Parts: sequence; structure tokens; C-alpha cells
Amino acid sequence: MASLVFSTSETSIFRSSALTSNRSAHGRDGFILGRSIFFKNSNTKDLQITKVATKSPETIPSLERKISDDRKLAAWTSIRQERWEGEIVIEGEVPLWLKGTYIRNGPGLWNIGDYNFRHLFDGYATLVRLHFENGRLTMGHRQIESEAYKAAKTTNKLCYREFSEVPKPDNFLSYIGDLAKLFSGASLTDNANTGVVKLADGRVVCLTETIKGSILIDPETLNTLGKFEYSDKLGGLIHSAHPIVTDTDFLTLLPDLINPGYLVVRMEPGTNERKVIGRANCRGGPAPGWVHSFPVTEHYVIVPEMPLRYCVQNLLKAEPTPLFKFEWRPESKGFMHVMCKASGKIVTSVEVPLYVTFHFINAYEERDEDGRVTAVIADCCEHNADTTILDKLRLQNLRAFSGEDVLPDARVGRFVIPLDGSPHGKLEAALDPEEHGKGMDMCSINPFYLGRKYRYAYACGAKRPCHFPNTLTKLDLVEKKAKSWFDEGSVPSEPFFVPRPGATEEDDGVVISIISDKNGEGYALVLDGSSFEEIARAKFPYGLPYGLHGCWIPK
Repeated sequence: MASLVFSTSETSIFRSSALTSNRSAHGRDGFILGRSIFFKNSNTKDLQITKVATKSPETIPSLERKISDDRKLAAWTSIRQERWEGEIVIEGEVPLWLKGTYIRNGPGLWNIGDYNFRHLFDGYATLVRLHFENGRLTMGHRQIESEAYKAAKTTNKLCYREFSEVPKPDNFLSYIGDLAKLFSGASLTDNANTGVVKLADGRVVCLTETIKGSILIDPETLNTLGKFEYSDKLGGLIHSAHPIVTDTDFLTLLPDLINPGYLVVRMEPGTNERKVIGRANCRGGPAPGWVHSFPVTEHYVIVPEMPLRYCVQNLLKAEPTPLFKFEWRPESKGFMHVMCKASGKIVTSVEVPLYVTFHFINAYEERDEDGRVTAVIADCCEHNADTTILDKLRLQNLRAFSGEDVLPDARVGRFVIPLDGSPHGKLEAALDPEEHGKGMDMCSINPFYLGRKYRYAYACGAKRPCHFPNTLTKLDLVEKKAKSWFDEGSVPSEPFFVPRPGATEEDDGVVISIISDKNGEGYALVLDGSSFEEIARAKFPYGLPYGLHGCWIPK
């Protein structure tokens, strides 16, 4: 096996316990010689790791966890150390045009001391960086130093409200105080563990659904630079975890929990000020529906009003309900609102069949022969109006796969929103769900086709039986076909499409994913965007936890 070359910087470390023990972090017999570590294994060739830093930074005992021997998959285990950096060896060939940095964000630390979090979305944010240049690959990872994370390190306990976790009050008075902090937003987490975006001015921001959880990072070092402070007076506690970000725009939704509705806001490049484009009032329910993401077209913002709605009562409870901070209100129905970007006026609001979605894929305008817009088409990863997907993402479920087929079905849901004044829209499958194993989430497209009619999307699908999406899948929405990449026993993260500079074909580019493999291992994967065949992979020194969303920063 080829040697793995580690950086000699302070971030290039193994835990000091791994350096001094007779057993390595990989579970193999090892010994240290000079500045190299050699691993012995009867089933493999010797693995040499060179240029290990001679001095390790301090470990954080309160955040260390012992990975049990019966969990061979790193996807659902906490990150082994706070940071690492080094060059890793590529098997295959990375295109020389691929120059830049892929950064992935996600919840990578699911425990504080001996206390284990309950849900996938609770974990403290871990950034992974893959830098491609001249056919070589440098990898690094680091924790985001949010206030929530730093407080946990200092106190060895939960200090802020996470997705399903609530700090335990010491007494009744402290419980009352926590409620006051909840309504002011002070107790909400700033754990930015969901997405990461590059703004038009070059700043890189990590995000979650709390507005205070917007954090600036350095894309070169992954250092936390501080809060991304909004300079406007709009207030609010939450926003969409997935804004629409382009070279000229930043659009997002602000749910209004008091007077149910959504503000659509824009932020100009180089500023921190959000300005209101318009407002969409809710047509049903006592609270707005969850808006984890939303789509746009060239001229419109589409505001989804889902019957899975925010619930203040559930927020107040110390123990999570099956739907956590939401409630399912089918009697309130589902709606889609279409707002003009230029005027802020609602063009149409239509009732649609009940739906559940985390992630919209894309949207575009359908035109007649005279060029007039007749409808808006919006595609999403839709869970057949089944809310059980939230409960299936509890860590105990993810860690206890017994081979049964328990992943709830999903499809590429296509909304057809007429602009002729009709009160109802359609929701149908954009292609046969059997094409992708009736599993569908974590999608990306060629960014040049955002808001435009498109053909291809890349997502995580399913090869049954499974309990979590386990394939990378290319969707052809014209031919109504899908092609999948699959590695038995592994869990891939979001497939991220990077177009080739100067390309004229929509699928001319590569797809990048980070794979949590068997036996606690992991690797970076590069697929050809057109053929969807593997062209390169690079093994990590150890497996990484499952992550969520990423962005591409061209060099």
C-alpha cells in the first residue's frame, strides 16, 4: 500500500495516546521509528505514515468517546480528534482542471463526555476540506468553534438547545429562566452544523436553522473567524438552513411564528443587511410549515407551506416528541406560494397534495409556444407525506441496522404550479421511484442550471434492504432513468457536482462525495459526471462521520 504523507503543521496530529500505544488508531499493531509510524497487519502490506507532527496539541478528554468494537461503520460515531490535515494518496486520476476546495459541513460529534446525543442533527459541527490541485489532494477536518461547542468543552455538559437536546435544569427556577431564554433566543444553539456557502464577495459562512448559528470560517485553514452578524433590524430566531446563493444574490426565508407566514429577504453582495422582498402569509395551520430549503426560478421565489409545522408546545418540552419541534397537521393542508422577485407580490398560491420534504432540487418556468410563463415546476426529494423519516434519523436507529429494510420510501416529487389562476397544483413523481430504490435525498445540480430547465440531478438513493440512503445516484429527468454507484456496507454523503470550466454539456464535470466505509475506514470519491463511473478515490487515515452539505470554492 502506498504511504500516506501527513503535513508537519500543528494540525497534523494523531491523539497522543495513539502515538504512544502499542495499538494504533486503526486497531493494528504499530511502532514508531523516527518521524514515521509503521502499521503491521497480517492481511495487508505494511502501511507507512510519514512526517507525523512531533508535538500534539492538547486533547479534550471531555469530548473524547470510546468507539465500541461492535460499530464498524464510522458514519455514526463521533470524530476521533478535533482536527487533522495532510496530503492523501489518490488511486486513479483526478482531472487536472479540477482546481479548488470542496468543503463539507455536518454534525460530527455526538457526545459530551459519557452523554450521547439522540439525533443525527444534534452533533457539533465538523468541517471537512478537500483541496484539489495539479492532480493532488490535501484533506483536513476541524470542529467549528461555536459558542455551544466551546461551552460544552468547558463545562462538560450541554449548554444550549440542539435539535432534540435540551439542557437539564438544576431546579424549577432555572427551568423558568430557560423558558425566558428560549423566547429571547438566548438558549438556542449557534451550532452551525448544516450547510456551508461561499458568498459573492468570497466570505464563507456555515449555517444552521437558527439565525445566530451563522458563522464565518477561513476556507484555507477551517479556522472559526466569528459570528456572521446581520446588520439589519429584521430580528427573528430562525431562517431557512439553505439560502439561495449565487454570484449576484443571497435569498432566504424567515418564518414568522407569531403571525404565521414567511418573509422573503435578499442580501446584496458585500453587505450583511437583509432587505425584505415580500411576505407570504400562511393559508392553513396555527404556525408556518418547516422550511429547511426552498427553490427559485429566474423570476420567482417559491415559498413552500408544508403541513409539517413548527410547534411552540413541542419546543417547550424537556423531552423530545416523535416529531421533535414540529407537528403534523394534515387538516391544515399543503400549499405552494409563488412570489415575484422584482415586485415582492404573490403571483399565485395553490393548494397541493400533502408532502414532506427537507430538500428542494431545482425549479424552472414552463412556457407556451409564445414564450409566456404558464406554470412553475419545482422538484424536491419528497417522502410520500410520511413524517417517520425524522424518527428514523435517531442515532440509536442508525447504529442498530439489522439488515431489515426500514428506510421510509422517497421519490423525486414534482410540483406543477399553474399560473392561470387555478386554485390547485399537482404533485407527482418525476420518474419511477424504483429507478433509485425508492430512496432519495441530499441532492445537487449543475449550478449553472439553477432556476432553469434542467435534465440531470445527483442525489443519494437506496439499494434495498437498507435503513439509510446508501447509493450515489445520477438522475436523468428527461429519459426518466437513474444510474447508481454502490459500495456494499458504506454510507456516502451528498454527491456534489462541479462543472468543468468551459463545458457546454450539463453533465460535463465531476461528482465529489465523502464515503464512510466498512471497518471504520473512509475515503474521498470522485465520479465522472457524464458516465457516472469512478475515476479516483483517496483513502483517509481514519473514517469520518457522516456529513450533510458542502460547497465548492474554485481556485
